[in-house]
Amino acid sequence: MAPPAQSQRTQSPSQPSGKGEVSDLKTQLRQLAGSRAPGVDDSKRELFKKVISYMTIGIDVSSVFGEMVMCSVTPDIVLKKMCYLYVGNYAKVNPDLALLTINFLQRDCKDQDPMIRGLALRSLCSLRVANLVEYLVGPLGLGLKDSNSYVRTVAVFGVLKLYHISASTCIDEEFPLTLKHLMLNDPDAQVVANCLTALQEIWSAEASNSEDASREREALISKPVIYYFLNRMRVFSEWAQCIVLELVSKYVPSDNNEIFDIMNLLEDRLQHANGAVVLATIKVFLHLTLSMNDVHQQVYERIKAPLLTLVSSGSPEQSYAVLSHLHLLVMRAPFIFASDYKHFYCQYNEPSYVKKLKLEMLTAVANESNTYEIVTELCEYAANVDIPIARESIRAVGKIALQQYDVNAIVDRLLQFLEMEKDYVTAEALVLVKDLLRKYPQWSQDCIAVVGSISSNNVQEPKAKAALIWMLGEYSQEMHDAPYILESLIENWDEEHSAEVRLHLLTAVMKCFFKRAPETQKALGAALSAGLADFHQDVHDRALFYYRLLQYNVSVAESVVNPPKQAVSVFADTQSSEIKDRIFDEFNTLSVVYQKPSYMFTDKEHRGPFEFSDELGNLSIGAEAAENVAPALMVEANDKDLLLSTSEEEEIKGPAYNGSAYSAPLYDASSPSVSSLSTQSELAISNLISPGNASQSSFAIDDLLGLVPASAPAPAPLPPQLKLNSKAALDPGTFQQKWRQLSLALSQDFTLSPQGVAALTTPQTLLRHMQGHSIHCIASGGQSPNFKFFFFAQKAEESSNYLVECIINTSSAKAQIKIKADDQTTSQAFSDLFQSALSKFGLS
Repeated sequence: MAPPAQSQRTQSPSQPSGKGEVSDLKTQLRQLAGSRAPGVDDSKRELFKKVISYMTIGIDVSSVFGEMVMCSVTPDIVLKKMCYLYVGNYAKVNPDLALLTINFLQRDCKDQDPMIRGLALRSLCSLRVANLVEYLVGPLGLGLKDSNSYVRTVAVFGVLKLYHISASTCIDEEFPLTLKHLMLNDPDAQVVANCLTALQEIWSAEASNSEDASREREALISKPVIYYFLNRMRVFSEWAQCIVLELVSKYVPSDNNEIFDIMNLLEDRLQHANGAVVLATIKVFLHLTLSMNDVHQQVYERIKAPLLTLVSSGSPEQSYAVLSHLHLLVMRAPFIFASDYKHFYCQYNEPSYVKKLKLEMLTAVANESNTYEIVTELCEYAANVDIPIARESIRAVGKIALQQYDVNAIVDRLLQFLEMEKDYVTAEALVLVKDLLRKYPQWSQDCIAVVGSISSNNVQEPKAKAALIWMLGEYSQEMHDAPYILESLIENWDEEHSAEVRLHLLTAVMKCFFKRAPETQKALGAALSAGLADFHQDVHDRALFYYRLLQYNVSVAESVVNPPKQAVSVFADTQSSEIKDRIFDEFNTLSVVYQKPSYMFTDKEHRGPFEFSDELGNLSIGAEAAENVAPALMVEANDKDLLLSTSEEEEIKGPAYNGSAYSAPLYDASSPSVSSLSTQSELAISNLISPGNASQSSFAIDDLLGLVPASAPAPAPLPPQLKLNSKAALDPGTFQQKWRQLSLALSQDFTLSPQGVAALTTPQTLLRHMQGHSIHCIASGGQSPNFKFFFFAQKAEESSNYLVECIINTSSAKAQIKIKADDQTTSQAFSDLFQSALSKFGLS
C-alpha cells in the first residue's frame, strides 16, 4: 500500500515551523549581538521582524528578551523602534524583565540623535511599572529641558504617564509647574498643546484634593492665558486647535466687546478644511452668544454655510457627524434652515444612516412655505428599494401632518399609501392614519372609507394591526363590518403573539359592544374569556378589569372605555427640553451623535439592561447571607459554567399561567345569544346587575355575554401544598450540570409590588427573604436597576430539586422567572409557591 501523499500546504512565514524555532531565533540573535560585520543590521531586522510577528500572534518569545536588548545597541532607528515595541509589550506582563531594560533605555535617552532620545524616553515612560518610577524622574527632567522640540513633546506626555503611575511622585517633583512654564514660554506649538492637554488632565484630577490645583485649573481659562492661545492659533496643528477652542468655549468674557473680539479673531476658522476645527469654532460662537439673543440668531445664519459645505464634502462618516450637529441646531432654530431644505434631500448613493438623519431634518424644517415640496419628495422615497428608508419617509410625512401644515394634501397622500400593494407601506400608513384621526377627528369619514377596504388578514405587523383594531373599535358605527372583523380576530386569539394587539382587541370589542351590542355580544364574551385565560399578565388584568367593570355598572364601564372623543392637541416628545439643553451644552462631542447626554452612555446605571453572562465579575453569593448558607453553596464569582445556559435560546414554553387566583368563566359557544337585547345595551345590563340583584350580578353578566358557568359548581379541591426542605443543600457543580440537562418547565413574568421594589436595594435583602421560605440562592449579581439570581429548592419528602433563574428589573418592577425541575408535574405548584414568596417581599 502506497504511503499517503504529503500535504502541499507550505508553512506560513509568520508561524513557527517547530518547537525549536524560538530557540533558533535566540541563538541567531546572540551570534549577531556583538557582530560588526557589514550587513549585520539587515540580518538583525529580519530576525526582529520574526520576533515581532510571533509576539503579535500570541506566541511567547519572552525568552529572547536579553538577546533583543543586546542587539538594540545600534544606531539603526528601525531596529530601535522594533526593540522598544517588544520591550513595552513584555514589560506590562513581566515587570522583572522590564528592570533589564532600564540601563539601555536610560543610555538611549542621552543619545546624540534626538529621534532616538525621544523614542527611548517614550518607551521608558510606557513601561508603566510602579517599581521603576524612580528611574523615570531623571530622564523626564532632562527631556523637558531638551533642545529638540520632539524630545520635549514626548517628555510632556511622559509626565502625564508618570502621574497615572505615581501621582505623588509627579507632584513632588513639581513637574506640573515645569509644564506650565513650558506652556507659556516654549516656542514650539506642539509642545504648548501637549502641555495644555497634560495640565488639564492632571489639575482636573487633583482639583478635588488640592485647592492649589483647583486654582491652577481655573487659571487656564483666565483672560491672559486664553488670549495667549488665541494669538498663536494659526501656528497650532489641527488637533491642537481643537483643544484650544474647547478651552476657549469655557471662557466667560467680561463684556460684549470682548465677545466680538474673540469671534472676529476666530472668523477664519469657520473656513477651515478640517471639520473638527469648524465644529469647535461653532461651539465657541454658540456658547459666547447664549445671553445675546439677536447675536445668537446671527451666529446661526453665519455658521449655516460652513456646515452645509461640510455635509456635501468628505466621507459619509464625516457627513453623518456634521449632520448630527446640524440636526441639533435645526431642532433649536428650524426657521433659519427652512429655506435650505433642499440640502437635506437624500442622494441615491448615501448610506442609510445618513438618509435617515436627513429625513428627520426635513421633518424639522417643514413649514407652510415648503411643506408641499418636502412632502412630494418624501412620497418619492416611499417607493424606495431600501425598505427602512421607505418606512422612515412615510413616518416623516405623518409627522409633518401632525404639525398642522397643509393637512388636506397630506391626508390625501397618506390615503394613497394605503392603496399601495406593499405590506410595509400599508402598515406604516395605518399607524399614521390612527394618529391623524386622534388629532383631526373631522377627517374620519374620508379615512374610514379607505381603511374599511383593507383586509385584516393582509396586516401582519403588530403596531399596524393594533392601529387597525383601534379604528375598528373607535369608528365601529361608521364601519359596517367592524363587529364581524373583530369577531374573526378574536377567533384567532391563540395565533396572535403580540400582547399589544390583544390589548387593543379587548378595548376595541368593548367599544364596539357599547355601540352595536347585538352584533358584538358574542365576540365580547369570547374576548373576555380568552383574555382572562391569557398567559400575559397585562392582557389578563385588562380582561379581568373589564369583566368586573361590567359587573359593577355598565354606565360607568361605558364612561371609562368609550368616553367622548377629544382631539389630541400635542403628542408627547421623546426627549425633554432639559435633555436637549444638556446635549447642546455638550456640542462637538459624541453626545450629539448619540442624541443623548454623556452620562447616559458613560454611567453604568444608565446603559440599560445588560447581559449578566458578560459581567461575571459581579456574580457572587450575598455577603450578608453567606453565614446562613451551607458551605456547599459557595461558588466562585468567575465560574462561567454556572451561566452557560443563560444566553441559550429557551424554546420550550411552559403551561400558560396568569399569576392570579381568579378562575375565569369558560366561554360556551353553543349558548344562545340574548336576541332581545336592545341597541341600548347599557340599560339592559344595568337592570340585570342593579343593586337589588347584586348577589346575582355575576351570573347575569356571564349569561348575557355567553360566559356560562355550570350552575355554580362546587369548587375543585385545592391540591396539597408543596412542602420544601428548609435545610436543602446543593453544590455548584451539581447545579450547573442539572441546569444544562433539564428542560425548561415554566417561563413566566411577574410584577413586583412597590414595596418589594423599594426593598430591593441590594441582592442580599431578597436572599434572606427567600431563604425564610426554604428557597436558597446559589448565586446572585448585578446592581440597580438590574439584578439576577439563581435559586434552588428541594422537596421535603424526597430529593427532588427545583432550579430557578430570576432576572429582576426594578425600574419596570418586572421579574422574568425560568424554572427547571426534576419532577415537572409539580413545577406549577412550586411556581405558585415561589411567586407567593416573591409577592410578600418588602411587605414585612
